[in-house]
Amino acid sequence: MRIVIIGGTGHVGTYLVPRLINAGHDVVCVSRGQRRAYQKHAAWTLVQQVKIDRNEAEDKNQFGQQIHDLKPDVVIDMICFEPESARHLVEALRGQVQHFIHCGTIWVHGPSEQVPTTEDHPRKPLGDYGIKKAAIEFYLLTAARETRFPATVLHPGHIVGPGWIPLNPAGNFNPRVFNTISMGKELVLPNIGLETLHHVHADDVAQTFMKAINNWSCAVGESFHVVAEKALTLQGYAQAMYAWFGKESNISYLPWDQWKKTVCQEDAEQTWEHISHSPNCSTVKAKRLLDYKPRYTSLQAIQESVQWLIDNKGLE
Repeated sequence: MRIVIIGGTGHVGTYLVPRLINAGHDVVCVSRGQRRAYQKHAAWTLVQQVKIDRNEAEDKNQFGQQIHDLKPDVVIDMICFEPESARHLVEALRGQVQHFIHCGTIWVHGPSEQVPTTEDHPRKPLGDYGIKKAAIEFYLLTAARETRFPATVLHPGHIVGPGWIPLNPAGNFNPRVFNTISMGKELVLPNIGLETLHHVHADDVAQTFMKAINNWSCAVGESFHVVAEKALTLQGYAQAMYAWFGKESNISYLPWDQWKKTVCQEDAEQTWEHISHSPNCSTVKAKRLLDYKPRYTSLQAIQESVQWLIDNKGLE
């Protein structure tokens, strides 16, 4: 099939594009042309690269028409963040594509209530990002039910993999947290460290896009969580990383109001975003309908990412 990936050079596309090429698909990668894939692979020589910036299109319908003109059988949209953008794309592709797969986020759920959270849990998103992603999901699944537009929505957790900094045990992206752990120094966590994070390796996300394509009849009109088998508490994550570095655990705690004053504003905002959600999502539906089989645990995915940072001098 001819598959167009919008945002194909990002975290997931780095692994998804080679999978698609190896499966014999004709792949077109649409991007702004500003970034290469995180991992080199011979398959990229067989990919048609098209430079289009959806944000610069004067007429938002223009972008949808440009994707339509590529004559795709399947469109995978990795970087849609506005409901209106999703609507324009759907209208342009209606009657053209066999499958449309949108990359969502587990943050459509908002704070965890009953865990593990299932896909049918009521949507109570926090913040602009989660609210818009929930609106896109609602629009796409409604279009699938009411007009038979062949949409599927995949909701990854905190994506990790070689080439970028993983979400750390303090719930932010400051690499110094891993430096602190690697030297056996004291790591101060907010509250009592029992909030949760739910990671997923980028290749496991790529796997799920492939599974959705190959299980069309089960995937269309549905949304699926794409996460590792188990979420991590901040405390458990930190303890595991101390052990991985061969150090004794050295963790202390501060109430949130005190802890946030010990870090910069950016770190505090990121941590609050993550611990206020404390995701813990179920993979039962994806396993049952798509035969999803995550290769990595949360810790395995994180540790591979941290090892890459060490090897490439991304950590002191």
